[in-house]
Order: sequence, then structure tokens, then C-alpha cells
Amino acid sequence: MRVLTWNLWWKFGPWEDRQPAIAAELGAVAPDIALFQEVWATEGEDQATILAEDCGLEVVRSRRPDGEAHRFGNAILSRWPIEHLETVVLPAPEGKPSHRSAMAARVMTPSGPWVVVVTHLAWQYNESELRERQLDEVTALARRHRSDDENAPPVVLAGDLNAQPESDEIRRLTGLSRPYGDGTVFTDCWAAVGEGDGHTWSRDNPNSAEALWPRRRLDYVLVAWPRPKPLGNPLAASLVGVDPHDGVVGSDHYGVLVELDTRQPSQETR
Repeated sequence: MRVLTWNLWWKFGPWEDRQPAIAAELGAVAPDIALFQEVWATEGEDQATILAEDCGLEVVRSRRPDGEAHRFGNAILSRWPIEHLETVVLPAPEGKPSHRSAMAARVMTPSGPWVVVVTHLAWQYNESELRERQLDEVTALARRHRSDDENAPPVVLAGDLNAQPESDEIRRLTGLSRPYGDGTVFTDCWAAVGEGDGHTWSRDNPNSAEALWPRRRLDYVLVAWPRPKPLGNPLAASLVGVDPHDGVVGSDHYGVLVELDTRQPSQETR
């Protein structure tokens, strides 16, 4: 099962020129499930819906309690039926609700229902503690919707976490430090099977060539642990959106495409 995460850079930069490049890349890599951040919406148009229609995919996206799409939100596209489960608003620095959110959905794949969670965390260098508080909310969301069946597929968590693998917030998420909540941790798929540094934020990208920040790996596909092997094990990982389409690179972030094992556990592999 091919899972993609990608920050689409909202309506920043040459956003109208970037839209065809994003659609072309999505069609080229053909993910089974795509989890997007910084997805724009207006009263009349929704970027997630446009992309889904272009590629023949199902779509759910983050919305306000009144049902209106978040103007700066998250979306999940899938080639299989998909059900929105819950959207939560993440805390801001002063503890109030922010414009950032996390969304959980259930995807009815041929290997059974998979719960997927997409999020986009605070971006400032000095907001590590805030990202930890945000991940408290994100991991609690994942726990609420994961199955208690020991043979069920694990939760997939993906998004722009705006933190490097060695940061406090990611170390807690991947079991290298005190975990969040009830102790659930996640496998970082790039660390497991990716080749090279996997930088998703790079000055090699013309959309971020003049950025103040150094090259970093900020975008992740993660799979909950414990899980019934081999179900959910990462098999391969690659960067997406690196090469231009008609001279245009789709976003200021590169995406991450991961292939996950969908084989059911057997007595020999438990």
C-alpha cells in the first residue's frame, strides 16, 4: 500500500502555476492514500476536491464545527472508500486553539480498514515544547480510533511535523524518549527503509532556495507500534515532488512516499 504525505504550501508563491505540477506529480506517483497539509479552500473552490477529481480519488478534509472547510487545512485522498472520523484543533503558544489541526479517517482497503491521521505542527525553531503539546493531542486522537484487535492494521500517522528526528518531540513519538499518553509509539518509515538524508526542506528546491532554515527532514510517514508483523511494516520510502513539471516544482516541501506491507500476520510471524 502506497502512502504519500505532502505539504502543498497553501496559496504561497506562484500557487496557480504550482497546481498543475502538484496534480501531475500526484498522478505520476499514484499513491493509494495521500495525506496533505496546507490545503487551500475558498467559498467556491477546494484544492483537495480538485485534486481528487483530477485523479479519480475519494476525499475527506478538515472542517470547522459548522461544516465549512478549513481555509488552511488538511486533507486525505484515497482510491478506496474513506470515512472522516474526527478533526481536532491543536493548541497555540498561549494555550488557545490555533489554525492548525489533526484529522483522523478510516480507509476501507482490500486488506481491511486502516485508520490514518494527518497533521501539521507549529513551525518556529523555538516551538519544540509547543509541538510536544500538539503531539499529545495528535497521539490521543490516534488512540481513540485505533482498533483493539491485535490482528488489525496499525494506525498510520503522517504530516509536516516541523521537527527533526533528533528533536525532543520526535524522540518521544518514536520511542527514543518518554512516550506520549499510554505509551504508543511509532516507527519512522524513512529511518527504517529510506536511503540518504531524506531532507524534505532543502535549498535545492527553488521554492525554498532563499530560506533562513538549513536542510532538514521535517515530513514523516509513521506506523504505530506494537503491530502484528508483517502488517504495516515499511518496505520502501522515497521523496516526491523533487523534479519540476513544465519547469515548476509543486511545493516548498518535498513529499514522502512510503510502501507499507499489507500481508496479514501468520502464526509463524507473530
